[in-house]
Order: sequence, then C-alpha cells, then structure tokens
Amino acid sequence: MPKAQETILEIDLKALSHNFDHLKSKLNGNTKFLAVVKAYGYGSDACEIALHLQKLGVDYFAVAYVKEGVALRDAGITAPVLVLHPQPVNFKTLIEHCLEPSLYNAKVLSAFINAAEDANQKDYPVHIKFNTGLNRIGFWENDLDYLHTSLNNVKSVRIKSLFSHMAASEDLNEKDFTLAQIATFKNICDNFSKRFGYLPMLHMCNTSGILNFPEAHLDMVRSGIGLYGFGNSEKESQHLKPIATLKSVISQIHFIEKGETVGYNRAYKSEAFQKTATIPIGHADGIGRQYGNGKGFVTINGKRAAIIGNVCMDMIMVNITNIDCQEGDEVIVFGQQPTAEVFSKTANTISYEIITAISQRIKRVILK
Repeated sequence: MPKAQETILEIDLKALSHNFDHLKSKLNGNTKFLAVVKAYGYGSDACEIALHLQKLGVDYFAVAYVKEGVALRDAGITAPVLVLHPQPVNFKTLIEHCLEPSLYNAKVLSAFINAAEDANQKDYPVHIKFNTGLNRIGFWENDLDYLHTSLNNVKSVRIKSLFSHMAASEDLNEKDFTLAQIATFKNICDNFSKRFGYLPMLHMCNTSGILNFPEAHLDMVRSGIGLYGFGNSEKESQHLKPIATLKSVISQIHFIEKGETVGYNRAYKSEAFQKTATIPIGHADGIGRQYGNGKGFVTINGKRAAIIGNVCMDMIMVNITNIDCQEGDEVIVFGQQPTAEVFSKTANTISYEIITAISQRIKRVILK
C-alpha cells in the first residue's frame, strides 16, 4: 500500500471481516450477532464499518445515541439498529428513522410510550435493559411487576428483547461475579415469562462474554471492541486483527545541542546533541498530553522514537537520534505492530480510549 503523505487513519475492511468471522465461529448457528458501531465505529468510520458488516450478514447494529443511528440510516443501513442510551428529547427522531430504543427506567419508558402513541405507532419494537451488577443504567429485578402493569395493556409498543451488560467478563478473577450476573439475568427472564406469558429475544454477552462465557450467548450477542481487533486479553487478541492504523509523516527534522529545550514550557531538555522530528498530529487529534515526555512513542522505519516534551495541539516531537530517516518519511503511531493496546499502555490507559479519541479531522482511508 502507498506510504502516508499526511496524517491518516487507514481502516482495513479485510481485517474487519476476519474479526467478524472469528467471533461468529464461537456461536451456534441460531445465535444472532449484533455489531456495536457507536462512537464513530470505535473511532474508525461507523458508516463504512456498518455497510461492510451488513454485507457480511450482521443481524443487528447498536449505537449509543439517536444521532448515530440516524447517520447509519442516511448511509443506507437497513438492518435493525438498537439505540443503547436514547434521550426522550430525541424520541420523535428515533421513530421517524425506525430506530429501536433501549428503555432503562420508569421515566424513559413512560416518555417513549407517549411518543409512540403520539406518532400513532402500533407494536413499535423496544428493548428492556436490566441492571444485573454494572450499576450504570437499567431496571432492577424487582421492577418486573411495574413493567407488567405499565406495558400489559399498551398497544403502541412491543418488547423485542430483554438484555443486560456484563461488568467484568474479561477478568476471569471475577468469574464468580459474572456467573452471578448470568444467573440473575436468567432469573429475571424466567419471571418475565411467567408474568407476560411470552419471552422475547435475550442477550447479555459483550466481546469478552462471547469468548469466555458461551453459556450466556442466549439468543444474541453484542460485539464492539472485538470487531475492531482487540480481545481484552493477550491470548484472545492474537486471534484478531486491529482494523485501524494511524499514520503520519515527518514534517521537519531538527538538530539540537546539549542543553537546548523542546516544545512548550521547555518540558524537554537535551542532555547531549540530538536529532528530533516534528510530526503533524497532536492532542486535538486524540494524542493526549499524557503521552508526552518520554511515555509514548511512534515507529519510524521500524524503530521506536520516543515522544519528547509536551504534546502540542497539532504536533508532537520525537527523538530520532539513532534512526536513519528524513523529512517526508512515514510514521506509524499504532496499527498491527505496535497495536493501540501497546501504545495506550504507555500512558496507563486502554485501547478503547485511544482509538475512540482519534479526531474526525484526520482523514479516513478505507482499504477494501
């Protein structure tokens, strides 16, 4: 592939296909697959990702907010789209675009029923979220009577699924906690069936749940980070391929003497004669200040170059004293090697944070 001539984020759809196939292979033939494409497709390109996955046969998509779902519809996504955290102010727009809301408390449930009735809807699909230990959003197990009373005679909506979210499925030291979550959710579903006389689709597994808890695959699983190439463990990540590679170029090379400083606040002081490179990417692009002052690094011609000084808004400076390179050479921030997981660990954070932080001003290049 051609070398980068500016800062770009390459998105490899072949790697995406590989990850989907691998995760899909963990399921039995009856379990549906929901692809999570919130946060611009985990920082990549939600519409391109979703369109490719739709061709591969994904059953469902999920986004966090209504605006994200509207973007998918505008791009040509026809598969069902679950909105995980909708706000009542956007319910009219949600209905207009045939998006499906997660309803997670009494206020939201009541507001959506009213919105559906105002729009003359009948049997509009909704998803009921239950809190089983993450303690973020969701109805509680003892809300079943309230839900039955609220929904039993309502014609405007119908419950398409019940779901929950695992809190620590990637951490096998917390296996007992996760198994307790699974048991709680199954108990909720059993009691729901007794009250309502039917059982909708059930799902609670995220990527790590898919890999570690096959007994909880149920009717559908949800995968986000796994599709983008990360398995939440070194062992599982070996079977996946990061789909995004962040590249840039060397804009200028400087030669600095002992005692000279680099960047804002003179945060870096040279201890000897050194060669530095300036690269057009900074904290406005998602490379936070925490990666500066020797913590983070980039790769140039196969060698690591430490980020020196404070990360600027639009630029970073790196130490290239022992690297044979010149202005215009390509720079790899993360990709297949090193991965975003490796890069993020230099600042004591996780791959999710760095990949979702990549600014939308960076050009996306889709490798088909």
